[in-house]
Amino acid sequence: MKTKILVSIACILALYGLNLNGQDRNEVIAVYNEGAKAMQTDVPAAIAAFEKVITLSDQVGETTNDLKQKAVQVLPGLYYKLAATAYNEKKPASEIIAASKLAGAMAEKYGSKNHGENSKKILVNGYYKLATDYFSANDYDNAMLAFDSVLALNSDHIASIYNKALIYRNRDEADSYEQTVDLFLGKLDPEKDADKATQAKGSALEYFRAAGSKANSANNLDEALILLTKAAKYGDDKTLFYFFADVHNKKSNFTEGAAYAQKGLDLETGDAEAKAMFYYQLAVAQVGQGNTAAACESFKNAQYGPFAEAAKAQRTNLKCE
Repeated sequence: MKTKILVSIACILALYGLNLNGQDRNEVIAVYNEGAKAMQTDVPAAIAAFEKVITLSDQVGETTNDLKQKAVQVLPGLYYKLAATAYNEKKPASEIIAASKLAGAMAEKYGSKNHGENSKKILVNGYYKLATDYFSANDYDNAMLAFDSVLALNSDHIASIYNKALIYRNRDEADSYEQTVDLFLGKLDPEKDADKATQAKGSALEYFRAAGSKANSANNLDEALILLTKAAKYGDDKTLFYFFADVHNKKSNFTEGAAYAQKGLDLETGDAEAKAMFYYQLAVAQVGQGNTAAACESFKNAQYGPFAEAAKAQRTNLKCE
């Protein structure tokens, strides 16, 4: 008799359990359907629903595993969509960064490599936006930190490398500027990025040429040569050749002085006044070499513009005809 009663109770409990599991699955289905309905119009609500599906499925057990797996598959894409929307709608950089970090974390949690990689790209863009915002505000310290965050994620992000170079230039940190602009140039495609290379080289040449000229004016001739030589890495320039000639002549390196003056003349396509500066340096070198006749002729060609009086005085001293 007792055995029959126990069997009856067991059957009732089993039927109750089936009924309960059925009700629990229906609840998970209902929540899943809420998420599916919200996917196109309310992504945060969809995310909340699918996260709830996973939580409920863990509580209910195996009967809802299929719903849990579907939720796991769809969630990384929804988190990524939030990040992409923040970027496409040009939200503040802080929002883009937060959304893309969350998307990346969820992609890792739910095992979606593709969404993880795409979230990382948006995170790079978020940090780059933050960096350029700081850069535009002349907040170079924070801009540098943000550019470094970009490069920690993508070491080949050439725009960040170039902007770091500009910061070093603006701070007058010559060594760091040179290293960074060289790194930038080394990462460029010679054909596709020719314009970028031309711009960067021109900027670096101008910077080191100006620094060399300043050192020359202060009569720091060895330093001037170092700086002018750095400038020469980035291209030929007639004004650069003029400063080279001037420094070498001051150091009594007259062969080099004459050679650089001639290089400047070869590049100068302007009128007689434009060429006067190079003729003057050529003449100084020729005097140093003991070639008075050639120097007289060169000083004659230098008698224009700001060099006119000095060239005339030199011709008088040399007793030129």
